[in-house]
Amino acid sequence: MPFFTSLRAAFLALSFAMTGGTSVAGLRAEAPTVQTQRDIVYATRPTGPLHLDLHRPATAKGGRAPVLIVLHGGAWARGERPKGWTGHRRFVEAGFAVVSVQYRLSGVAKAPAAVEDVRCAMAWIARVAEREGLDARRIVLMGTSAGAHLALMAGFARPADGLDICGPGPRAAAIIDLYGPSDLRAQSLGTWSSPSIGKWVGEGPQGAAMAARMSPITLVREGQPPTFIVHGDADPVVPLAASTMLKAALDRAGVPSELHVVPGGGHGKFDPAVQDRLLADAVAFLRRHRVIG
Repeated sequence: MPFFTSLRAAFLALSFAMTGGTSVAGLRAEAPTVQTQRDIVYATRPTGPLHLDLHRPATAKGGRAPVLIVLHGGAWARGERPKGWTGHRRFVEAGFAVVSVQYRLSGVAKAPAAVEDVRCAMAWIARVAEREGLDARRIVLMGTSAGAHLALMAGFARPADGLDICGPGPRAAAIIDLYGPSDLRAQSLGTWSSPSIGKWVGEGPQGAAMAARMSPITLVREGQPPTFIVHGDADPVVPLAASTMLKAALDRAGVPSELHVVPGGGHGKFDPAVQDRLLADAVAFLRRHRVIG
């Protein structure tokens, strides 16, 4: 069986099983055909090569596909990039290529290394855009938890911030922030804190300075990319205030944004129907702001 046919069949079988044997006809009858390139080296650091996976829908053939950069969570200390694209199907159906990025974790390199890596991935997209059929003018950064923090940092950063170690990168067209921390400064954390922050930014006065530098809320200004925010109001890991304060700062700066609060929602792991609706809302947000047609 050809690879792409088997991929569609596997996806349909999984969907059938997940719906308890209910036919998926009328839901999403056929999975998109996606071409995947794995373990592409996008940068090399003293600690070793950094990889990404590129999933490009066949529907983008002959044109430049917008790009969704996906950044995993894990408190900057653990986790790995998603291996597949099906969790981002809403975006693939909208024509997006999906790029899942490996970045250096805190046990390998402390801040600002992970942000530099994401900026390098953006610069890589710009370098290969013509060859791979990607539109570097329409890069959307999306992450969960610490990955959302990195999406905000990489999307808000300016060349003057000194994070472009791979050369100038393109501007992000939009950001999707899924329950990410927006302010790492000790005076802003209140009763909430996490030892993972100190492990990533460092301790003492230098760590405090790095925490301020790595706080996306300090980079909010007029002209920043449209930002779509999701947060559960019962999140025990990153408090809802991280997103409400960011939304208020974006409003003051006149940056287009939406905050979707999930009633009873924890740190992700939302009900599948709620999760799907939120992703559909995110795609609609990108349409309203003309990232996609």
